Amino acid sequence: MDDLADLSPARYAALIAPAIDRAFAETMTAAGAMGGRELSERFGGRQATGFLVDLRTRLGAPDGVVTAGQFAAVRRYGDLAQARALLEGQAERGMLEIDADGSVRATERGREFVAGIYALHAEVTATLWKGFEARVALLADLAGRALAQAQLTATWAPTTDGHALSAMAPPFEPAGMPEAVLLLNRLGTLRYHRADAHAAAWQAAGLTAAGMVALPSGSSMRTGIEEETNRAAAAPWRALSPTERVEFLAGLAALPCAPRL
Repeated sequence: MDDLADLSPARYAALIAPAIDRAFAETMTAAGAMGGRELSERFGGRQATGFLVDLRTRLGAPDGVVTAGQFAAVRRYGDLAQARALLEGQAERGMLEIDADGSVRATERGREFVAGIYALHAEVTATLWKGFEARVALLADLAGRALAQAQLTATWAPTTDGHALSAMAPPFEPAGMPEAVLLLNRLGTLRYHRADAHAAAWQAAGLTAAGMVALPSGSSMRTGIEEETNRAAAAPWRALSPTERVEFLAGLAALPCAPRL
């Protein structure tokens, strides 16, 4: 509990990041095992649906668009040419439309798939988080407030390759969406605020994405980059009181994110 003695936004940014990553990633993995793969296959498999899963919080909206620059920021650690080739393949399969400027939007069939994802996530989280409904509602509210603050400060990061958060936020939240799905999508979207903060920090240090990946763990440069990341990633947590920060951290830690045997 010593780490909780300092609940300043910057310190909290370091504490909450792994908790968000764990809750989001493990729940998404569970969803894949509990019907996600079958859903994808019904729409043509990963070659047709892959990026719609990643970008669902924007492309699920009827007017949802992800620009070429936003997509590049999301894919900053990978092979961008290969990723764009995969996008084109999904467009050929009728799931996406790609504008002349490289902007991407979902087709009607693509949005149908996203609606299927949302429905699946509602079923999966209802199973995983049964008995935790009150906690989930509180966490969804706290995550929503933090995300709103993140969006207000999204332009602070002087990234040279665009902002990944803008490819995900504001998340598409149709009326009647269960609190658990709101929470899952808000957690996934919040991760990109920190991702942009991290990119801004290593770019300011003169590194490329490949250089950052290769930087030795524990090196003074990596430590400095992580410290700067925490300072820049603090913004969303200023929307929560110290008590609410503890509630959010403890609440995420308590959520079961894998099927119970």
